[in-house]
Amino acid sequence: MKKIYFDYASTTPTDPEVVKAMQPFFFDHFGNATSPHGFGREAQKALEESREIIAQAIGARAEEIVFTSGATESNNQAIFGAVRALKDKGNHVIVSAIEHHSVERPAEFLRQEGFQVTFVPVDQFGLVNSEEIREAMTPQTILVAVMHASNEIGTIQPIAEIEKITKEKNIPFLVDVVQTVGHIPVNVDELKADLLSMSAHKFYGPKGVGALYIRKGTRVASLLYGGDQERGQRAGTTNVAGVVGLAKAIELCQKNMAQEIQQQTQWRTRLFEEIPRRVDGVRLNGHRTQRLPNNAHFSFEGVDGAALLMSLDMIGLAVSRGSACTAGSMKPSYVLKAIGLSDQMAQGSLRITTGRWTTEEEIEYLLNELPKVVNKLRKKVNSKS
Repeated sequence: MKKIYFDYASTTPTDPEVVKAMQPFFFDHFGNATSPHGFGREAQKALEESREIIAQAIGARAEEIVFTSGATESNNQAIFGAVRALKDKGNHVIVSAIEHHSVERPAEFLRQEGFQVTFVPVDQFGLVNSEEIREAMTPQTILVAVMHASNEIGTIQPIAEIEKITKEKNIPFLVDVVQTVGHIPVNVDELKADLLSMSAHKFYGPKGVGALYIRKGTRVASLLYGGDQERGQRAGTTNVAGVVGLAKAIELCQKNMAQEIQQQTQWRTRLFEEIPRRVDGVRLNGHRTQRLPNNAHFSFEGVDGAALLMSLDMIGLAVSRGSACTAGSMKPSYVLKAIGLSDQMAQGSLRITTGRWTTEEEIEYLLNELPKVVNKLRKKVNSKS
């Protein structure tokens, strides 16, 4: 049985060109980048060249890029680091109600530690109202965090509008660009965010490496203590091979972006049109146009999402309900609840995300098989009632 992958939002295959670029740094150029000898200098050179490539891709300065183990660490460093650096100014943090767990859970931890945390609601499409950010602000607010695009429903947020408000109040602004960088244009001068988090494995790079952009002048305390790597921002021996892979991946994405946006938007439009035409009782989640080009998210009446995923997996279709970080949870998605879905509709959800190696044939197979699976599951439910 052929296996077809429609879960690019959770992770992507590593591009063969990325693997090729990384290979020398596992054996030939394996030195510690902080070592003073030739092996170390080779590693340090590769590190700084990669830093420059990543910075150029997002319109930043090389010295504003800090390498991490991935977006979870980047978000944690941004949140806890900013809060610790600014604790003399206040104790209030604002985040959107649909942030990834790597932002939502640190915010909740801060709340339990005595900080004031405001979770700003979203509308039925998952959009944050920038004026609600303004209304939530107090003289004690020291950080605002809103993701660029939802990893679950794909809605792209009005980041530039929100930034204008945070800038007026001189409040640091964290933007999780995990789902957007490498897939749609991300430029720090356009977004004007103070902190950006990213993870290589979301755009055809290796797992276990990411970066945090810290705008010059933004106060962020270190999260990890030890050596003086990353200009004292992140202790620990740097994953040089991973960083090289991160840089190569973002370089390839810049090269392929226009073509991939066009192709994936066409497939997304086809899914939007054909799935509701072929299946009754289906709802599209997220904004119809202001969303990621590769994301289609639906809810099905009278269908259990876990059973739907299992049934599709049995015929070779790898899809998801939402974030891979909560795949084992039986609770309805807090993102879908935030946009107003009932427990039943939230449980009956399906996320389809395409990528670099998706084909037209695979799209057609999904469109032909999904209605059969949904109807079969509904018949089972009806026969029991």
